Amino acid sequence: MNEEKRIDGDELVSICTACGTSYPPSAAPPPSCPICEDARQFVPDGGQRWTDAKQLASRHSNRWSRPEPDLFAIETTPRFGIGQRAFLLRTPAGNVLWDCLALLDDATREIVAALGGLKAIAISHPHYYTTLQDWAAAFDAPVLLHADDREWVMRPDRRIVFWEGETRELAPGCTLMRLGGHFPGGTVLHWAAGAQGRGALLSSDIVQVAADRKRVSFLWSYPNMLPLPAPAIRRIAEKLSPVCFDRIYGAFDGKTVVSGADGIVRDSARLYLELLAGSGD
Repeated sequence: MNEEKRIDGDELVSICTACGTSYPPSAAPPPSCPICEDARQFVPDGGQRWTDAKQLASRHSNRWSRPEPDLFAIETTPRFGIGQRAFLLRTPAGNVLWDCLALLDDATREIVAALGGLKAIAISHPHYYTTLQDWAAAFDAPVLLHADDREWVMRPDRRIVFWEGETRELAPGCTLMRLGGHFPGGTVLHWAAGAQGRGALLSSDIVQVAADRKRVSFLWSYPNMLPLPAPAIRRIAEKLSPVCFDRIYGAFDGKTVVSGADGIVRDSARLYLELLAGSGD
């Protein structure tokens, strides 16, 4: 069901209200959202619903904050879709947008432009692809997605760059790392200058900050609480082991590990592995 009645002959970009994924222009919404039908997401009890950019902007706006110098957090309010936050990271080589939101309103366009536009957009995994095509067009920026998740792009765009391998430098001291896990191409962003030079990890929910912020989580499906296998958790921990980071910015508001993040990842991974290996009662 869509939230706005289409006029015969009009083609609109439909946006899934459950996850924020956008689809190619058409006279009617798609019959389903493959992102939501996958076991790592879900179709709400009321069924699949749709909106479009105009309707979304009429009911929501983006809120900006600055967690630390050169890093801006962007969140849609009231909450829309999955409710993640995106980040605009300022580097000497240009601004990087980390993860994406379905809403790109006029105020956000003006703020990003005033900050110097975007050098690149990078997205952690398919749940946050949302309207990447609109952001890329608005700021004439390439969108870097890991090639392992190519199949989940529902709306192709010429600005999408599918990168391969384990790391990709966006700018000096700003590096994408493929950790896998939640999705095969699941990616985090390491910012060497973050946390006053101690290093920060923009982890999305590839490494999910837990409720007390003294633990992180590694799940295959967060809404359906399905775990990752032990080898995947071990691989994630090993890939992060040599990386210097003291802070983690997770996917959601308030989910920030302010200090000691490397040890928290190490301890959380060890506990996960112990629990998965234990026999229990």
